[in-house]
Formats: sequence, C-alpha cells, structure tokens
Amino acid sequence: MPSSESATKSLTLGLFGARGSVGKELIGLLNKHDSIDLTAAWSGSLAGEQVRAHAPGAPEGLVYLEPDFDSLCDASPDVVALALPNGKAQQAVEAMERSDHPPRVIIDLSADFRFDDNWVYGLTEINRERIRSATRIANPGCYASAIGLTLAPLGARAVGVPHCFGVSGYSGAGSTPSDRNNVERLTGGVLPYVSVGHLHEQEVSHTQGRPIRFAPTVAPFERGIVMTTLFEFEQPTDPDEIESIYTDAYSNEPLIGILGTEIPRVQDVVGTPNTMIGGIQVDPNNPTRCAVVCVLDNLLKGAASQALANINLALGLPEHEGILS
Repeated sequence: MPSSESATKSLTLGLFGARGSVGKELIGLLNKHDSIDLTAAWSGSLAGEQVRAHAPGAPEGLVYLEPDFDSLCDASPDVVALALPNGKAQQAVEAMERSDHPPRVIIDLSADFRFDDNWVYGLTEINRERIRSATRIANPGCYASAIGLTLAPLGARAVGVPHCFGVSGYSGAGSTPSDRNNVERLTGGVLPYVSVGHLHEQEVSHTQGRPIRFAPTVAPFERGIVMTTLFEFEQPTDPDEIESIYTDAYSNEPLIGILGTEIPRVQDVVGTPNTMIGGIQVDPNNPTRCAVVCVLDNLLKGAASQALANINLALGLPEHEGILS
C-alpha cells in the first residue's frame, strides 16, 4: 500500500527487478518525487519481504511481489520500469501490451530494446523532444551514455572511427558474483574485459549512426565511469575550439559541466546525477588528433536518474523532479 505521506501523489510506478543496485537507486529518487508514487515492486529472491528493509526510501508497507506477469498487469501502474538482466524484458513487455490496462509508459533499463527503432532511445539531453511524446523508452547503457554525450556535439566535425576507453567501478557488473565485482580480486589492479565487440560499442554505433571502437575496464572502486574518447577532426583544431563546441551544446543543461582542459574527476560526480566533460587535449604534433574525458555515476546518470528524467518528460512533468532537490 502507498504510504500516507505519498497519498497525494497523482501517478504510480511499478518497478520490475527492484532488488538490484539500479532498482534501489530509482526507489531512492522516487522517495523525493512530488508526483510519482512507487506502488509495486517485483523481486523473485525477495518476494514477501518489506521493500523498505532493502531500499530505505521505499514507501512504508510496500512488499516485494513475485515476478509473475499476471501480477504485473493487475497492478496497472501508470509507468513500469524494467530493471532486469539483458534478455529478460521482452516477455514482460509482451504481457503488459496484451493486458486490458497497459501502462502509459514502459521504460526498459536493459539493452533489450536499444536497437528497436519502435522504442525511443532515452539519452535525455540529445533526444529530449522525442522522449516527450514517447510511450516506450529504451534507457541507454552507462558507458554508452558517457560516449554518446561526448560524441553527439561533435557531429560531422569528428571524422573516422572514434576510439573510446572506459573505466568503471565494480557496481557496473551487477550483483551476480564474478571477477568483475570481486573487490578482493580487483584490489591493486584493473581488469580489462570484452575488449572487442562489446554490446555498448554496438549500441553507440547504432544510435550515433557511425562506427566506434570501445574497450572497457573495471577498477577497484565502487561506482562511477571515466570515459576517454579519442577522435580526429578533418582540419587542425585547438582545445578552445573544442571547448566552445561543448559549451554551445550544453549551455542550458544544468546536469552537464564543461571543464575545458581541466581533467574531470570521477570522485566529483559519484552519488550525483551530474556529468562532467573536460580533459580536452589536442596533439601538438598532429592538431587534428583530439581527446576528451567524460565522467558520470554509472548507477545514476548511467541508469536511474536518467531513467527518471525520461519518465518525467514522457509524463509531462518537470524533467528534474525527484532528481534535483
């Protein structure tokens, strides 16, 4: 049942896959939201338990439901957020679309619909106008958000194939135990993985309409992403010109900061919905070669806060409600 303090909220949201790190982050954001109430949460491993025991921002009395599609349809929330592993969202979406009362908005935080042109790709700052009228939104991947926000303002100025090197905290590997989230194994080093053909490489190539190359590495810190993108201009350039491109593109974006040649620190964005772009360098021996660094929190701008911004836009609410407080 919704808590009494949220009884005046006019819209409802159900969260499928509410046990994971991203689900918990989204629950925390909804706790600060003036218009959307979390009224249903599904988790197979925690079914029957109080949501607040695992996610402190959850409404009092809300209990995890078994993740069956009948209960998903019966809940009839205005919005359903799917925070499921890749490959698990399709069946849930099909069940909702067959129901008598499908949700107004479905947002999928997995990769399952990022290549489906019937779904709007939810890179908020780049696709804002399409998101406003969307009913089906594919939330971008965390690495893909950092790459997309770096590349989009450059447009056709950047030629050739950009090369992107990402370093992520181990929370990006999810909660299922593996070498990529084993702090003991990571301590004192880093772990490269899927260095060719990574899913986010395919995602960005598809959504940006250009090939890119991407190599990820996980490091022994919990959360955050540092993305370094190497690219070329057709004509020689300098750091001031590149900085002006980003400043012009993001001058009205309160969650994106431009630092010029100063290298952004991931520590400064962890726990926030902010993105910082900086570390702009041009090769003095070949001034067509450039590099830019982008940092963001993989669980917030790379997942939960971006999802909430997209939900807000699709429902006609202020974009940053529940995100900036």
